[in-house]
Amino acid sequence: MDYESALNLDNQLCFAVYACAREITKLYHPLLKQLGLTYTQYITLLVLWEDRRATVKHLGKRLYLDSGTLTPLLKKLEQMGLITRTRDPQDERSVIVGLTEKGAAMKEKVRDIPQQLFCQAGVAREEADALREQIVAMLAKVQGMTSSPAL
Repeated sequence: MDYESALNLDNQLCFAVYACAREITKLYHPLLKQLGLTYTQYITLLVLWEDRRATVKHLGKRLYLDSGTLTPLLKKLEQMGLITRTRDPQDERSVIVGLTEKGAAMKEKVRDIPQQLFCQAGVAREEADALREQIVAMLAKVQGMTSSPAL
């Protein structure tokens, strides 16, 4: 690829990933709207369904969200009765987020969403899994580059 075409928007990996992520998130919207959830609330609940309880710091790390984004999101989930937020008795600076019974029960309501998405997108589960593995591997490489000190 020559210098000029390397700067074409259509040749940018970052743009392809960004645009694809936006389009996939759009597919989630109507499915999650029926449940009164946003995509970011949904992925937050995914972490909590795995872990049952997590610190805000852990959620931020898993979701790649800063506390300025996460705090209002968690307040909304708490108002919806899906989570609780409590100070860690061992460390008052740390907030522990846990699922309520209603939050745990929501998992059953979203169980079919991934399969519905594959069908809507016309993508086989195996194809999506292979692409996800490639993206996760690339993410690990990029994180390694951004976390290492500059030379």
